[in-house]
This record gives sequence, structure tokens and C-alpha cells, in this order.
Amino acid sequence: MGLEQRQRRWRWCAVVFMGMITITVNGSNTHTKQVSRIAFGSCSNQSAPQPIWDAVLDFHPQVFIWLGDNIYGDIKRPFKLFGRERTIGPWKNAPRFIPSSEEEMEAKYRKAKSNPGYAQLKENAEVIGTWDDHDYGLNDAGKEFHRKIINQKLLLDFLDEPQDSPRRKQAGVYASYKYGPPGRDVQIFLLDTRYHRDPLGSDGTILGNSQWSWLERELKGSSAAITIIGSSIQVVSNLSATIQPLFSMESWAHFPRERDRLFKLIADSKRGGVFFISGDVHFGEITRYDCAVDYPLYDVTSSGVTQSVEGVVPPFLHFLVRFVAWLTPSTMRVKGPNCRYKSCVYGQPNFGTIEIDWDSHPVTLKLNVRDKNGIAVTGINTSLVELQAPNSEDSVKVGHDRRHCTLEVSLPWIIRYRLAILFSITLAVLLVVFIGLVYTAITVFRKAVCKRKQE
Repeated sequence: MGLEQRQRRWRWCAVVFMGMITITVNGSNTHTKQVSRIAFGSCSNQSAPQPIWDAVLDFHPQVFIWLGDNIYGDIKRPFKLFGRERTIGPWKNAPRFIPSSEEEMEAKYRKAKSNPGYAQLKENAEVIGTWDDHDYGLNDAGKEFHRKIINQKLLLDFLDEPQDSPRRKQAGVYASYKYGPPGRDVQIFLLDTRYHRDPLGSDGTILGNSQWSWLERELKGSSAAITIIGSSIQVVSNLSATIQPLFSMESWAHFPRERDRLFKLIADSKRGGVFFISGDVHFGEITRYDCAVDYPLYDVTSSGVTQSVEGVVPPFLHFLVRFVAWLTPSTMRVKGPNCRYKSCVYGQPNFGTIEIDWDSHPVTLKLNVRDKNGIAVTGINTSLVELQAPNSEDSVKVGHDRRHCTLEVSLPWIIRYRLAILFSITLAVLLVVFIGLVYTAITVFRKAVCKRKQE
């Protein structure tokens, strides 16, 4: 038997073995194997170079989680300020993004799946995931998007979801996975923030009635030592409150009643060890909220595998992006010595990691955002003692740490809008300088003309 045949046989045996230890309970995937290393990421353009997979492989994750924008399936048209079809400006008359056909989406998924680094990851780790807008099919789209049923099938095909999976029969791609024996178990909830979402600014629903019922049933069901809630958009942070009107970002904060409902559901479930992971924004950061439940709720944002805020500007302007990140007020961002940059924002390609030491007392967790070389650029070390519900013997007392309790939207206006104020002042100064230069040039020109006439 040749080497290649033996490798195929061993892979087949591994698949059979995994199948033997995987069962479905009430629509949740339950695995008996203990998990201690999890990686996650988002925002991966299938047509861009993806060197980061080497670092992901070197981390040796047992599970990898896609948090959305797993491909860029929609078509982005160029900026056009003038002409028949104008995609920007007050006289915009054409959409910047348009959906791809089913055939185009399939081709993009095939390209993503054939990447050598990603293909190797799939051989070494279980890959699960949800979607965000660009693999849902259209930038910033919600429940109104007409191709969501077709695109749901394409995503589940990409994730190699079994044909008899409940995810193929429900409205939306939300799912639950549980790994490990009792006492050392990790439950992962992957939310669908697209299929049922009302329009931005409506303060309507994100998850929809059926998904809310599912999540409530799952959270109040059998508990787990650690609960990870994966959301394609940020749950804790609300940077749009401080960067508008210059920029806007999708987040749960655009739907405050939904976010309050989510926090209340977690509190009512009496679960400890709950934290969020998210993507979407093209940078990495860690945020926390101390006043939602009776222990800190962390949100580890990793974005993206290829897309990044620094990647859209020339290298000599990276310092400016970092300065803006530092200047932008964020009451929820975790800052400390573990950050590469003073802002504790990382604007280059990155992925997230979760390391669990089940043998330590208490059980410890390392939550990190890592660069393309696998080096941590921001992170926290915490334990299950610090992430406990109030009925636990080791619970954290209410009000123990309230540093991260003031929402960005509640900041004084002069702090909240300081980025826009600085931008306006800078623009005004540049305009005055430009007018001064034009006036000086005109004056010099007139004097030169008059002098020539006199001669």
C-alpha cells in the first residue's frame, strides 16, 4: 500500500471515528472529545492572498469557527461620483453592491475551499461557522434579501454540513455545538444575524422569533462549563456612536432592545463562563461589559483573515489609522500591557484564539487576537472563577468591577464626537490654507501682469 493510500485510509478512519463520537441532541451537535484549543476568524476574500493559514495551523486548533464574510460573494462596484450610474454622493442613483448569481457564488466558494492552507486546516480541525452580509449575499442586507434561501444551501455546502442536518431545514443558519465530558464541556452557539434581521435603525429584531425561541431553549437547557456565543457582528462595542457621521459599523448596539434581551437571557439562564466572539469590522479588539450580568461579558473580535482597515491605505499612512483608533472613544475596549499598539486595536490581518487549561485550579482561559505570524497583538487571561453566575460559590460580587459600564452612546457629546470635531477642524484649517494659497497666487499673478504692462 502506497503512502498516499495509507494517508487516505487514516483520514477515512478518523472521519469514521469522529462520526462514532458525534450525536445530535435536540438539534445540537454533541461531541464527547475534550476541546482546549479553538481558533476563529472572519472576513476572508477568496481572491486575496491568505498567508495567515500557516499561523492558524501552527496554533493546532481542534475547532475552527467561521464568523462570517467567509467569502466576498457580492459584487462591489467602483466609486462613481459622476456619470449615468453614480454610486456615491448626494445624487447617488445606483447601489454600490449588487448580488452575485448562484453560479458565481458557487465558484467563489470553490475557490475559497481550494486554498491549500485552508484545505490543510480542514484536515486537522473541525470547521464550523455562520455567515455575515457578504456571504449572505449582499452588503448590510437583512431579512429583505431575496436570495437568502439559495445562499443558505451554498454556505452549508461550503461547511460540509450533512444533507440531513437540521440547519438545512430551518430558516437561518444558527446552530449549537457541545464538546467534551460533563464538567469540562464547551458549548458554542453560532447566531444568524442576517436571515431575520429588520432594517438598520428600526430597533426591530436581529434574530427573529424562531431563533430567539431556539436560543432561549438552548441557554436554559443543560449548561456547560464554558459557553461561547458567536455573532457575526459585535455585541458589546458600539463604535458607531463615536465615529458617526464619518463612518458607520453594524453592531447589536443598533438594536438596543435586542441587545438588552440577549443580556437578560444570559442572566436568566444562570450560566457562568459565557463570552462572545465576533467579526465584521476589519480589525481586532477585545471589549467587555461589566453591567449586563453579574460578571464581565467579554467580546473578542477578530477581523479579518484578509480584510483589514490598514490594508486599504498605503503603508506610510498606517500611523494615521492607528492615531484615529487611539483617538476614538471606546468605553468598552480592554486596554493593557498585552496590546501591540496603544489603542489596543489591531488593523492588519488577524485571527482569534481560545486556550483552555482544564487542569489548572481554577480553570484558566487565554483569549487572544493574533497577527499573521501567530503572535498575540491583544489578549486577556481570565478564569472560570471570574466568569461565574451569582449562585456559584466562587461568584464575582455585583459591582466588583464597573470600569466598563458606561455605554459609548452615553458619553458627553464633546467626548463622543471628538473624532468628528477634530476632522471638521482639520478640514476647516486646510480649507483656510487652500484659500490663502489661492489668494496669494492670484495676488502675485496680478502684480506680475501689472509690472509687465508698465514695462
